[in-house]
Amino acid sequence: MHDETLLAFDFGLQRIGVALGEIRLGQARALTCIAHEANAARFNAISQLITEWQPVRLLVGRPLNEDGSAHDMTARCTRFANQLRGRFALPVEEVDERFSSIEADATLRQTPDAPSYQHRLSLNPYLDWQERKAQIDAEAARVILQSWLETHVHQAA
Repeated sequence: MHDETLLAFDFGLQRIGVALGEIRLGQARALTCIAHEANAARFNAISQLITEWQPVRLLVGRPLNEDGSAHDMTARCTRFANQLRGRFALPVEEVDERFSSIEADATLRQTPDAPSYQHRLSLNPYLDWQERKAQIDAEAARVILQSWLETHVHQAA
């Protein structure tokens, strides 16, 4: 199994959740949330993450309706994926992200069996809604990436 780093993005109009994963380990973790509204600032932050982590592939969550049909955000996410391809010359895959935010929120609400960064933050009563939403977006990116890893690691095994 190759030792390849991946970055995944949960694209949104206000925030972009980011996760990091390793193919060899088959595990993903929430990394950060980019909360810039201006495209230049967003892509600058992404460029810094790519420079730091040196991923071999980027993943973008592709939102779909429950029945699998496209909606307004589907086209926006495809455009974002195309911009990543053009700017960074890396392979970019779109990954079905249906229910990733719901799963992310549920994960963050669980009582932690083992302390983790996400769980400690989710238990902090002083977080406002924007901070909580940033956690959910980063965790949703982790869900997207973990889903991709589980599919591709099993195929390669």
